[in-house]
Amino acid sequence: MFFVAVVAALRPTPVVAQMLTQRGFVEAVAFGFPQEAPNDRTRLVGGFLAREEAFFKPAPWIQFAGGVDLRADSHAQVEDRWRVDIADRGAERPRLSVRRASAAIARGPLTVDAGKQFIRWGKTDIITPTDRFAPRDFLNVVDNELLAVTGVRAVAQLRSETFEAVWVPRFTPSRVPLLHQRWAVVPADVAALPIVQIPATLPGGSESGVRWSHVGAGFEYAASFFDGFNHLPTIDRGLIYPPIRMYGADAAAPTRWFTIKAEAAYFTSSSIAADEYILYVVQIERQTGEWLLVGGYAGEAVTEPRGSLTFAPDRGLTRSVVGRASYTLDVNRSIAFEGAFRQNGDGEYAKLEYSEARGQHWRATLTAVGIGGHADDFLGQYHRNSHFTATVRYSF
Repeated sequence: MFFVAVVAALRPTPVVAQMLTQRGFVEAVAFGFPQEAPNDRTRLVGGFLAREEAFFKPAPWIQFAGGVDLRADSHAQVEDRWRVDIADRGAERPRLSVRRASAAIARGPLTVDAGKQFIRWGKTDIITPTDRFAPRDFLNVVDNELLAVTGVRAVAQLRSETFEAVWVPRFTPSRVPLLHQRWAVVPADVAALPIVQIPATLPGGSESGVRWSHVGAGFEYAASFFDGFNHLPTIDRGLIYPPIRMYGADAAAPTRWFTIKAEAAYFTSSSIAADEYILYVVQIERQTGEWLLVGGYAGEAVTEPRGSLTFAPDRGLTRSVVGRASYTLDVNRSIAFEGAFRQNGDGEYAKLEYSEARGQHWRATLTAVGIGGHADDFLGQYHRNSHFTATVRYSF
């Protein structure tokens, strides 16, 4: 990043060292799939990721943040060309990309962030209905990663009230599965035919949103509004991203035994290719000893169906009991479980993970993912994609 290069060129004084901090890692991962898919016979996939992030704070009221990713893989999920990608709008993952690049200015109760950044809304886990400025990389549907958006975010903190406004001039879509790979489910009789990636038509307008939250004595709640585009596509002779408006609310209230969290969002659209619907989540969360337990229900109510064909993991995980549990064995080892189980039994997903650190820099993680169900269910359609992963990471 430009500001990192400038700092590196300066004389390394203790003052500069206090202004500049960094973190990063190098990671290798292997995926093993016991079953072949009709459109993808590859059962072993390898990947590599190197990430570096730096933060420069020359004065108490301003901070710069920047980060870059370098990727490679064995299964054509990463672009086969060298360029520096900033937009994150391609069908494949960029080989070299700017992960984030932003400046934050804080004056009194007001903070303004401008640039490529991560913006998160909502309180619930696994499914977060109001989190509309958070596109994801779904090349692996159940092992997805957040993508940053480029825009301006202003936050005003006034006692127990927080007001937030976001403006994003350029739309960033979620990255959807590639048609020649197993996470794009293709019927067996079609898989033998030549497969061409569906073209995407990206909207050209801006997105905006506001959120107000209140923290009270023993409870907190928020209301939010979003006016922009669905970062998950509708499929209509190509990938299109219909305009949507979202009206949302979330709340959290701790009790003696657990914390109750709830979140809901209503989505409306002017497009005839997009349904209008409500997503909601109710969950309880409890910390007891070394255990962190989360469980709840995610639901959906379609208020105006329009017969659209969509790729929508958020809606696909609804009408399900969802849960997550983690246990810290000791300072270096932990285990975690998460799952989603359809109320009608047509689909289920479960993930078990064991992680162990060695020293200050090394960590190894083993993960097993099981997916089952009927082929016409969002989860069940991936029943051939149960897999194991092994990850080794060196952090610096």
